[in-house]
Amino acid sequence: MPPALSSAEPTQAQRTAWQVPTFDTPLWSGRQQPWCVVIPVINEGPRITRLLQRMVTLNIAAVADIIIVDGGSSDGSLELSALQALGVSGLLRKTGPGKLSAQLRCAYAFALDQGYAGIVTIDGNDKDDPAAIPGFIDALRDGVDFVQASRFIAGGQAENTPTSRDFAIRFIHAPLLSLASGFDWTDTTQGFRAYSRALLLDPAVAPFRQVFMTYELLAYLSYRAPRLGYRCVELPSARRYPKGEVPTKISNVRGNLSLVQVLLKACLGHYNP
Repeated sequence: MPPALSSAEPTQAQRTAWQVPTFDTPLWSGRQQPWCVVIPVINEGPRITRLLQRMVTLNIAAVADIIIVDGGSSDGSLELSALQALGVSGLLRKTGPGKLSAQLRCAYAFALDQGYAGIVTIDGNDKDDPAAIPGFIDALRDGVDFVQASRFIAGGQAENTPTSRDFAIRFIHAPLLSLASGFDWTDTTQGFRAYSRALLLDPAVAPFRQVFMTYELLAYLSYRAPRLGYRCVELPSARRYPKGEVPTKISNVRGNLSLVQVLLKACLGHYNP
Protein backbone atom coordinates (compact mmCIF):
# COMPACT_ATOMS: atom_id res chain seq x y z
CA MET A 1 0.00 0.00 0.00
CA PRO A 2 1.40 3.46 -0.89
CA PRO A 3 2.23 5.86 1.95
CA ALA A 4 -0.37 8.35 3.12
CA LEU A 5 -0.67 11.66 1.31
CA SER A 6 1.56 14.47 2.49
CA SER A 7 -0.03 16.95 4.90
CA ALA A 8 1.09 19.84 2.67
CA GLU A 9 -1.83 20.39 0.32
CA PRO A 10 -2.77 23.34 -1.91
CA THR A 11 -6.11 24.99 -1.34
CA GLN A 12 -8.73 24.44 -4.03
CA ALA A 13 -8.27 28.02 -5.21
CA GLN A 14 -4.49 27.60 -5.44
CA ARG A 15 -4.78 24.33 -7.36
CA THR A 16 -7.32 25.82 -9.78
CA ALA A 17 -4.93 28.70 -10.51
CA TRP A 18 -2.08 26.42 -11.61
CA GLN A 19 -1.15 26.92 -15.26
CA VAL A 20 -0.18 23.47 -16.50
CA PRO A 21 0.21 22.51 -20.18
CA THR A 22 -2.10 19.80 -21.45
CA PHE A 23 -0.68 16.29 -21.34
CA ASP A 24 -1.71 12.69 -21.80
CA THR A 25 -0.91 9.82 -19.46
CA PRO A 26 -0.23 6.71 -21.59
CA LEU A 27 1.16 4.86 -18.55
CA TRP A 28 0.45 5.13 -14.86
CA SER A 29 0.84 2.26 -12.41
CA GLY A 30 -0.04 4.25 -9.30
CA ARG A 31 2.03 5.71 -6.48
CA GLN A 32 4.05 3.17 -4.54
CA GLN A 33 6.74 5.31 -2.86
CA PRO A 34 6.73 8.67 -1.01
CA TRP A 35 9.18 10.07 -3.58
CA CYS A 36 9.39 10.10 -7.35
CA VAL A 37 12.07 10.61 -9.99
CA VAL A 38 10.96 12.76 -12.92
CA ILE A 39 12.87 12.27 -16.18
CA PRO A 40 12.23 14.84 -18.95
CA VAL A 41 12.98 13.47 -22.43
CA ILE A 42 12.60 14.24 -26.10
CA ASN A 43 14.10 11.95 -28.73
CA GLU A 44 16.79 10.58 -26.44
CA GLY A 45 17.01 7.28 -28.32
CA PRO A 46 19.28 4.70 -26.62
CA ARG A 47 20.38 7.23 -23.98
CA ILE A 48 17.12 6.96 -22.02
CA THR A 49 17.29 3.16 -22.20
CA ARG A 50 20.83 3.18 -20.83
CA LEU A 51 19.81 5.49 -17.99
CA LEU A 52 16.85 3.30 -17.06
CA GLN A 53 19.01 0.18 -17.17
CA ARG A 54 21.43 1.82 -14.74
CA MET A 55 18.50 2.69 -12.48
CA VAL A 56 17.36 -0.94 -12.55
CA THR A 57 20.85 -2.06 -11.49
CA LEU A 58 20.72 0.45 -8.62
CA ASN A 59 17.17 -0.65 -7.69
CA ILE A 60 15.97 2.97 -7.70
CA ALA A 61 12.34 1.85 -7.99
CA ALA A 62 12.61 0.48 -4.44
CA VAL A 63 12.98 4.02 -3.07
CA ALA A 64 11.22 6.21 -5.67
CA ASP A 65 8.66 5.84 -8.45
CA ILE A 66 10.02 6.64 -11.90
CA ILE A 67 8.00 9.02 -14.09
CA ILE A 68 9.04 10.03 -17.59
CA VAL A 69 7.67 13.25 -19.07
CA ASP A 70 7.96 13.34 -22.85
CA GLY A 71 8.16 16.59 -24.78
CA GLY A 72 7.06 15.00 -28.06
CA SER A 73 9.47 12.20 -28.97
CA SER A 74 9.17 10.66 -32.42
CA ASP A 75 12.08 8.20 -32.31
CA GLY A 76 10.26 5.20 -30.87
CA SER A 77 12.36 5.20 -27.70
CA LEU A 78 9.39 5.16 -25.30
CA GLU A 79 7.61 1.91 -26.10
CA LEU A 80 5.35 1.20 -23.14
CA SER A 81 6.13 -2.46 -22.51
CA ALA A 82 9.87 -1.71 -22.63
CA LEU A 83 9.45 1.12 -20.12
CA GLN A 84 7.45 -1.09 -17.77
CA ALA A 85 10.10 -3.80 -18.00
CA LEU A 86 12.63 -1.20 -16.88
CA GLY A 87 10.64 -0.21 -13.81
CA VAL A 88 8.94 2.94 -15.08
CA SER A 89 5.71 3.75 -13.21
CA GLY A 90 4.45 6.59 -15.37
CA LEU A 91 4.76 8.15 -18.80
CA LEU A 92 3.33 11.62 -19.36
CA ARG A 93 3.23 13.06 -22.85
CA LYS A 94 3.02 16.86 -23.05
CA THR A 95 0.57 17.96 -25.75
CA GLY A 96 0.55 21.68 -24.95
CA PRO A 97 3.18 24.27 -25.96
CA GLY A 98 6.57 24.84 -24.42
CA LYS A 99 9.89 23.11 -23.86
CA LEU A 100 11.69 21.92 -20.72
CA SER A 101 9.98 24.14 -18.14
CA ALA A 102 6.60 23.26 -19.62
CA GLN A 103 7.44 19.55 -19.37
CA LEU A 104 8.47 19.99 -15.76
CA ARG A 105 5.25 21.85 -14.93
CA CYS A 106 3.29 18.88 -16.29
CA ALA A 107 5.28 16.35 -14.28
CA TYR A 108 5.46 18.35 -11.06
CA ALA A 109 1.73 19.10 -11.07
CA PHE A 110 1.00 15.41 -11.69
CA ALA A 111 3.39 14.31 -8.93
CA LEU A 112 1.98 16.76 -6.40
CA ASP A 113 -1.56 15.69 -7.26
CA GLN A 114 -0.49 12.11 -6.54
CA GLY A 115 0.75 13.12 -3.08
CA TYR A 116 4.51 12.71 -3.45
CA ALA A 117 6.51 14.22 -0.59
CA GLY A 118 9.37 15.25 -2.89
CA ILE A 119 10.60 15.06 -6.46
CA VAL A 120 14.01 14.24 -7.90
CA THR A 121 14.65 15.34 -11.49
CA ILE A 122 17.35 13.83 -13.69
CA ASP A 123 17.89 14.47 -17.41
CA GLY A 124 17.07 11.63 -19.77
CA ASN A 125 20.28 11.93 -21.81
CA ASP A 126 22.33 9.64 -19.52
CA LYS A 127 24.93 12.26 -18.59
CA ASP A 128 24.20 12.10 -14.85
CA ASP A 129 24.94 9.19 -12.54
CA PRO A 130 21.68 8.03 -10.92
CA ALA A 131 23.66 6.51 -8.05
CA ALA A 132 23.24 9.90 -6.32
CA ILE A 133 19.44 9.62 -6.20
CA PRO A 134 19.15 7.80 -2.83
CA GLY A 135 21.34 10.47 -1.25
CA PHE A 136 19.07 13.18 -2.64
CA ILE A 137 16.06 11.43 -1.14
CA ASP A 138 17.83 11.09 2.21
CA ALA A 139 18.41 14.86 2.17
CA LEU A 140 14.72 15.51 1.44
CA ARG A 141 13.77 13.13 4.23
CA ASP A 142 16.05 15.07 6.58
CA GLY A 143 14.26 18.33 5.82
CA VAL A 144 16.23 19.80 2.92
CA ASP A 145 13.99 21.58 0.41
CA PHE A 146 16.31 21.92 -2.58
CA VAL A 147 19.12 19.53 -3.48
CA GLN A 148 21.38 20.51 -6.37
CA ALA A 149 23.80 18.06 -7.95
CA SER A 150 27.29 19.44 -8.47
CA ARG A 151 30.19 18.00 -10.39
CA PHE A 152 32.44 20.77 -9.03
CA ILE A 153 32.41 20.11 -5.27
CA ALA A 154 34.42 17.52 -3.36
CA GLY A 155 33.36 14.04 -4.46
CA GLY A 156 31.89 15.25 -7.76
CA GLN A 157 33.20 14.33 -11.19
CA ALA A 158 33.17 16.25 -14.46
CA GLU A 159 34.19 14.32 -17.56
CA ASN A 160 34.55 15.74 -21.08
CA THR A 161 32.61 18.91 -20.22
CA PRO A 162 32.89 21.28 -23.21
CA THR A 163 35.37 24.05 -22.37
CA SER A 164 32.96 26.87 -23.19
CA ARG A 165 30.26 25.36 -20.98
CA ASP A 166 32.65 24.77 -18.10
CA PHE A 167 33.76 28.43 -18.27
CA ALA A 168 30.19 29.73 -18.48
CA ILE A 169 29.05 27.74 -15.44
CA ARG A 170 32.05 28.48 -13.24
CA PHE A 171 32.53 32.16 -14.07
CA ILE A 172 29.14 33.48 -15.18
CA HIS A 173 26.07 31.39 -14.34
CA ALA A 174 26.92 30.09 -10.86
CA PRO A 175 28.54 33.32 -9.59
CA LEU A 176 25.61 35.49 -10.68
CA LEU A 177 23.00 33.18 -9.16
CA SER A 178 25.07 32.88 -5.99
CA LEU A 179 25.29 36.65 -5.65
CA ALA A 180 21.59 37.19 -6.35
CA SER A 181 20.27 34.31 -4.23
CA GLY A 182 22.63 34.49 -1.27
CA PHE A 183 23.55 30.80 -1.57
CA ASP A 184 26.96 29.62 -2.76
CA TRP A 185 25.98 27.60 -5.85
CA THR A 186 28.62 25.90 -8.03
CA ASP A 187 26.67 24.00 -10.72
CA THR A 188 23.53 25.95 -11.54
CA THR A 189 22.77 24.75 -15.09
CA GLN A 190 22.38 21.17 -13.88
CA GLY A 191 18.94 19.66 -14.23
CA PHE A 192 19.82 16.94 -11.71
CA ARG A 193 18.19 18.21 -8.52
CA ALA A 194 15.44 17.56 -5.97
CA TYR A 195 12.64 19.62 -4.45
CA SER A 196 10.44 19.21 -1.40
CA ARG A 197 6.68 19.28 -1.70
CA ALA A 198 6.56 22.34 0.57
CA LEU A 199 8.83 24.33 -1.75
CA LEU A 200 6.83 23.58 -4.89
CA LEU A 201 3.50 24.31 -3.19
CA ASP A 202 4.54 27.64 -1.66
CA PRO A 203 2.48 30.48 -3.25
CA ALA A 204 5.56 32.69 -2.90
CA VAL A 205 7.32 30.30 -5.30
CA ALA A 206 4.37 29.56 -7.62
CA PRO A 207 6.13 27.39 -10.23
CA PHE A 208 2.95 26.68 -12.18
CA ARG A 209 2.87 29.77 -14.36
CA GLN A 210 3.00 30.23 -18.13
CA VAL A 211 6.15 32.34 -17.87
CA PHE A 212 8.06 29.09 -17.38
CA MET A 213 8.30 27.67 -20.89
CA THR A 214 11.95 26.93 -21.75
CA TYR A 215 14.78 26.95 -19.17
CA GLU A 216 13.38 29.63 -16.85
CA LEU A 217 12.22 27.34 -14.06
CA LEU A 218 15.69 25.97 -13.29
CA ALA A 219 17.33 29.38 -12.84
CA TYR A 220 14.30 30.80 -11.05
CA LEU A 221 14.15 28.08 -8.39
CA SER A 222 17.90 28.36 -7.76
CA TYR A 223 17.35 32.06 -7.11
CA ARG A 224 14.03 31.97 -5.31
CA ALA A 225 14.43 29.09 -2.85
CA PRO A 226 17.40 30.54 -0.93
CA ARG A 227 15.88 34.02 -0.97
CA LEU A 228 12.80 32.64 0.78
CA GLY A 229 14.89 30.87 3.40
CA TYR A 230 14.41 27.30 2.23
CA ARG A 231 17.07 24.76 3.14
CA CYS A 232 19.34 24.25 0.12
CA VAL A 233 22.34 22.00 -0.33
CA GLU A 234 24.64 20.83 -3.09
CA LEU A 235 25.59 17.15 -3.19
CA PRO A 236 28.38 15.67 -5.31
CA SER A 237 27.52 13.85 -8.50
CA ALA A 238 29.19 12.65 -11.67
CA ARG A 239 28.30 14.29 -15.00
CA ARG A 240 29.88 12.68 -18.03
CA TYR A 241 29.74 13.89 -21.61
CA PRO A 242 30.51 11.25 -24.24
CA LYS A 243 33.68 11.93 -26.19
CA GLY A 244 33.04 13.74 -29.47
CA GLU A 245 29.35 14.29 -28.71
CA VAL A 246 27.43 16.92 -26.74
CA PRO A 247 23.92 15.56 -26.04
CA THR A 248 21.97 18.76 -25.43
CA LYS A 249 18.89 20.56 -26.71
CA ILE A 250 20.60 23.96 -26.42
CA SER A 251 21.91 25.38 -29.71
CA ASN A 252 25.38 26.93 -29.63
CA VAL A 253 24.63 30.63 -30.17
CA ARG A 254 20.91 31.35 -30.00
CA GLY A 255 20.33 28.87 -27.19
CA ASN A 256 23.16 30.19 -25.06
CA LEU A 257 22.04 33.79 -25.55
CA SER A 258 18.60 32.76 -24.40
CA LEU A 259 20.08 31.15 -21.28
CA VAL A 260 21.91 34.38 -20.45
CA GLN A 261 18.68 36.36 -20.79
CA VAL A 262 16.88 33.90 -18.54
CA LEU A 263 19.71 34.08 -15.98
CA LEU A 264 19.63 37.88 -15.82
CA LYS A 265 15.85 37.96 -15.51
CA ALA A 266 15.93 35.40 -12.70
CA CYS A 267 18.64 37.29 -10.82
CA LEU A 268 16.67 40.52 -11.11
CA GLY A 269 13.50 38.94 -9.73
CA HIS A 270 11.65 39.10 -13.05
CA TYR A 271 9.95 35.73 -12.49
CA ASN A 272 8.85 36.36 -8.91
CA PRO A 273 5.07 36.02 -8.42
